[in-house]
Amino acid sequence: MKPETLHFYDKVYQVARKIPFGKVTSYGAIANYLGAKRSARIVGFAMNNSHNKSVPAHRVVNRKGLLTGKHHFQGTNLMQQLLESEGIVVIDHQIQDLEAVFWDPYLELLE
Repeated sequence: MKPETLHFYDKVYQVARKIPFGKVTSYGAIANYLGAKRSARIVGFAMNNSHNKSVPAHRVVNRKGLLTGKHHFQGTNLMQQLLESEGIVVIDHQIQDLEAVFWDPYLELLE
C-alpha cells in the first residue's frame, strides 16, 4: 500500500473515532469531510482494515443506511448487534430512521 494511502486511512480512523455513541455516519460523509468527496470506496477499504485500531467501524454504513460492511465483522450479526446495543434499530440489515441517528462530520467544521 502506498504511504499516502495509509495516511488517508489514518485520517479516516480519526474521523470514525469521533462518531458519537448511538450515531452512525456514511462512507461518503467521511470522504466529504476529508475533502475527498469521491473516495467513499476508499473509506470503505479503510474500515475493512480498521481491526485492532480502536475504530468503531460498526458506526459507518452506506448512504442508505445499509450494513454493507457487516461481513467484515466476526460473528453472524456482530455489526447489527453492536449498533442495537447503542439503541439503533436495524431491520433487514438496514438502519431504521437513518436521519435521526445520522452524524455528519462535516457539520463539525461549522462549530
